[in-house]
Amino acid sequence: MKYLEETTTEKKGFFDYLKGSLIFIFFNFVGQIPLSLYIISQSDLVGEFTSHQDLFSKLPSNSILFLILLPFVVVLPFIYMVVTRLHQRSFLSLITSRDRVDYKKILFSFFLWGTVSALMVIYDYMMSPENYIWNFKPLPFLILLLISIVMIPLQTSVEELVFRGYLMQGFGRLFKNRWFPLLLTSVLFGMLHIWNPEIDKLGIHLIWYYIGTGLFLGVITLMDEGIELALGFHAANNLVTALLVTASWTAFQTESLLIDNSEPSLGMELIFTLAVIYPLVALIFAKKYQWKNWTTQLTNKFE
Repeated sequence: MKYLEETTTEKKGFFDYLKGSLIFIFFNFVGQIPLSLYIISQSDLVGEFTSHQDLFSKLPSNSILFLILLPFVVVLPFIYMVVTRLHQRSFLSLITSRDRVDYKKILFSFFLWGTVSALMVIYDYMMSPENYIWNFKPLPFLILLLISIVMIPLQTSVEELVFRGYLMQGFGRLFKNRWFPLLLTSVLFGMLHIWNPEIDKLGIHLIWYYIGTGLFLGVITLMDEGIELALGFHAANNLVTALLVTASWTAFQTESLLIDNSEPSLGMELIFTLAVIYPLVALIFAKKYQWKNWTTQLTNKFE
């Protein structure tokens, strides 16, 4: 059975997907409590602040990163419980249509996108070194590395399990086709990032980058009949962001190797990524995994 059509055999209706989503949202808020308590405990140190980024810049970045990622760790077991108990189907069916998780696909996607994104940063650094500050601090970076390799893959996995997994399958259950769940989850994924500090800095049009990224991840999920490639891609993307380069206006404020102090702009880089880089990566996947019948895979209706 194909990935999106997994839900056609279950007895539960779309309303149960709404209940499951509310459970995820509730425990996400529960997971944010330690961050709120930490900020309150540091109120004397923080003083006045004008934005969340201004607030976080006054606190230890590794502690803040850990607490920002903590809600995803809290939510993860409840995704498992909702799928296996509420929907009474296997957790594997949320990940892939195959008999087992294809870890080789996760690793291939991870190393492919990790290499591409790292090379783009290195290229920009070589072309414009004046825009960067070398920030290597052995102990803080080691702590960052430990937090990142443990918690960032959990964070990105939760996002993929919810958006390219649970919600896409749920909307497939409701609309009985592939194209509308693809578009709807991409828009929702983009809107999830609307409170990111990058939006404040670069403007609301940056939301198209997040929607486009969600669309790309949704396409490779539907073409491959599972979220393994999306899992690897998303983890690599966020790890490179956390470990290699950060800026004062990005969502992740970390003790990364480089700090980008240039004035950001919204333009050709976004268009190039969406119109050139993502399609090339998709073509590499298509060639390696012999994807065919793109129109059917992305638009097919089912009963």
